[in-house]
Amino acid sequence: MKKFIIILLAFVSFSINAQQIDYNLKKGAIAEGYDVTEYFNDRAVEGSKKISTTHDGATFYFANQANLDKFKANPEKFIPQYGGYCAYAIADDGKKVQIDPESFEIRDGKLYLFYDAFWSHTLKKWKEEGPEKLKGQADAAWAKVQYEKS
Repeated sequence: MKKFIIILLAFVSFSINAQQIDYNLKKGAIAEGYDVTEYFNDRAVEGSKKISTTHDGATFYFANQANLDKFKANPEKFIPQYGGYCAYAIADDGKKVQIDPESFEIRDGKLYLFYDAFWSHTLKKWKEEGPEKLKGQADAAWAKVQYEKS
């Protein structure tokens, strides 16, 4: 019986760890260290390692204590969609692509991040091709890839 319990606990532990969402933690934190609460003020503001917290296994940085407190009161409101990967890339081909933390959109109370470079402006493509259609595609793709490590 003791061996069975040990095996069962090991299996449960493995299952829990295997189901951890793959968050985009480039530069050690969600949104490359930008303060996720500030996006809801229509601003991209870098956070500080000194003002941080961990939620669901992911690290978040904040510009000030008030923003950290705001996040702790309702973290689900501020967590970027699709683990903080580029929303357009998830919708377009189900790929987890890094982001430009200054390229974002708040839509229906949710934070979407995008990759932008001089040759590719995915936020612009997102808006041109139709966010509602792309959001549905991204939701379906994310359901398949959210636990796969990139």
